[in-house]
Amino acid sequence: MDMNIPVNPTTKTGAAEKPASAIGHNSSDLDVWLRKVEGIGELKRIAAEVDPDLETSTISCLVGSEKSPALLFENVKGHPGHRVLYNMIGCNLSRFCLMIGEEPVEHPLQAVQILQQKLGNKIPPVEVSGAGAVCNQNIWEGDQIDIRKFPAQRMWPLDGGKYLGTGDAVITRDPESGRVNVGTYRMMIKGPREIGVYTSPGKDAGLDRDKYWKAGKPMPIAAAYGIDPLLFLVAATSLPKTESEYDYYGGINGSPIEVFTSDLTGLPLPARAEIILEGFLYPDETFAEGPFGEFTGYYGRPSGATPYMRVERVRFRNNPTLTCALMADGPANEAGLFWAMLRSAGIWADLQKLGVPGVKGVWSIPEAAGWGITVVSIEQMYAGHAPQVMALAAQCTAGAYFGKYVIVVDDDIDPTNVHQVLWAMATRSRPSQSIDILRETWSTYLDPSLNPPELRPWGSKALINACMDYKYIKSFSKRTKLSKEAYDKVVARWSELGLEGKPPVMTVFEDGAFPERL
Repeated sequence: MDMNIPVNPTTKTGAAEKPASAIGHNSSDLDVWLRKVEGIGELKRIAAEVDPDLETSTISCLVGSEKSPALLFENVKGHPGHRVLYNMIGCNLSRFCLMIGEEPVEHPLQAVQILQQKLGNKIPPVEVSGAGAVCNQNIWEGDQIDIRKFPAQRMWPLDGGKYLGTGDAVITRDPESGRVNVGTYRMMIKGPREIGVYTSPGKDAGLDRDKYWKAGKPMPIAAAYGIDPLLFLVAATSLPKTESEYDYYGGINGSPIEVFTSDLTGLPLPARAEIILEGFLYPDETFAEGPFGEFTGYYGRPSGATPYMRVERVRFRNNPTLTCALMADGPANEAGLFWAMLRSAGIWADLQKLGVPGVKGVWSIPEAAGWGITVVSIEQMYAGHAPQVMALAAQCTAGAYFGKYVIVVDDDIDPTNVHQVLWAMATRSRPSQSIDILRETWSTYLDPSLNPPELRPWGSKALINACMDYKYIKSFSKRTKLSKEAYDKVVARWSELGLEGKPPVMTVFEDGAFPERL
């Protein structure tokens, strides 16, 4: 099923329309990123033939770890000329830094703080001619369209079908405000010209769709694959509903994303994506989509009625790469680390905007599906400070969706260190007084704990104060700490003592010295 099929020379290509033969063959954003990743030795090319039905995902799942490389499958069974990319970021901190345009850092909170600062520097997209867009090298319309020719994946044995959309960016527009949304939604193939678009309740594309359908109109929609991992990052997280993820992409990237306006849907499309589907969601047209192995590590929402796109145009480069995001438990979860990073940075930024002082670090634990548990480290400064931080972190824009536990700890606790966090909970909290519950909060149908299913998407949140009691903070039992002088002496003699590896990094000492954590 070679995709290098010539298109009709009269086929339209969007803004500044020209024949397909006039379209340039420039690099995609993904090309640029892959070259950088390969340059730091973190890309694994797999030349052996692999099956998109369970085999690629199984390989990615088994390889997944903190040190696992990005996996580029170059010989996909039944799809010659196609490539498939898994594990774009995984649990790898250095690739995350590369994605946001930074040099590698030693500590996750350093990356969170950098990202938190970049979230305040929004840069809107720049309009370019569609004639030079890499995705316009080939264009299908009408009977030419068969999206099954792309190497859609079945990732888990009980998945309801093949999914083209996992590591995607889906573009919609609010018909009232004109705000352009870029989101990540799972997309199961229904037929050669039809593909599902599952949106969890409250997500922006679903809200946009409901407004079109209420007016009796189909919703224009586009889905991009083979995308810059940074575009996947901003698309796959919760950002303010009144703002466009394109602007946040530009701010993090340091330069605007290039887009061109489609004459079919009127949507601004990423010019350097490798594959784009365009079409419409028609009122009340649904099909039985799913189940799908989700980010929680469980199958999500078995076979529910889901809207689907009627695909009217397909744009793709020669020899395209499909970006895939495996959802799983543990380190194999493609999105665990970057969801943790962006959620942490977003909550930190929201607390800063709200004028909350004393925040020393925010961390959303990757092992808790990137969303489930958030830890905030604070320097307590006044009565009620910790409860204030708990409530705001739980319900601010970046923290409201799905998260179940918010834990606040003192600033001598590293929020990224689960061992320290659990120690603080065990020694500083009092269950009868330190835990509050928020009820009927924003959740998702994908939460397997909410039963029966009709309870969804209502959730709840536990707020856990694992700080020293502020009323008695000056007389609270002193924790045991190493001497800074003795620590430095031992570190200097580490090799002499015959000890292997690097000595642990300590941040808290008996003399009260607190080296800068960031």
